[in-house]
Amino acid sequence: MRRSKFLKISIPLIIILFTIVFYQHGYLYLEEEFSTAQESLNLKIKTLQKYNQLIAEKPDLEKMIATLKESKRTEETKLIEGQTLSLSAATLQDMVKGIIISRGGTISSERVGKAEDLGNYKVISISIDTVIPDIRALMEIIYEIESHIPYLVIKELDIRGRNFREPRELMVKLDVIALTGAKTS
Repeated sequence: MRRSKFLKISIPLIIILFTIVFYQHGYLYLEEEFSTAQESLNLKIKTLQKYNQLIAEKPDLEKMIATLKESKRTEETKLIEGQTLSLSAATLQDMVKGIIISRGGTISSERVGKAEDLGNYKVISISIDTVIPDIRALMEIIYEIESHIPYLVIKELDIRGRNFREPRELMVKLDVIALTGAKTS
């Protein structure tokens, strides 16, 4: 009887203790693992949504990049080409000499000026002394230089008659400047 009384008390007590241990070490552990897995899943879902959003924005970004590349290309057409400042200045000299010679002028001297900084660009300058046959040719030369692309600007213009008795031929000193994106030589 004592033994049966002990068993009657101990078996429910063992079951209760086993249930408490199982609850603490089994059920709570599984519940914690499940909540950690759920949080991880939620974070992955949020990350996936962000990636999907970025992928959806890709065509718009590609259009913006294409627009920026096109605007950069159009801006670069307005600049004198050349890898260095010396090459850019030589290109500028060739352009201006070609314009002058095509209108019947002759070049007596040419000089490259010092380049100046202008933000990301450099301002290159040249000076040319030339003899122009008449005022009409001079007007055409000035128009051609000022309307040229890449942009050329006449910074200084000095005009003198070569012969005072017959002022047909003109001695002209031109200072022409232009922008370049070339790096320092």
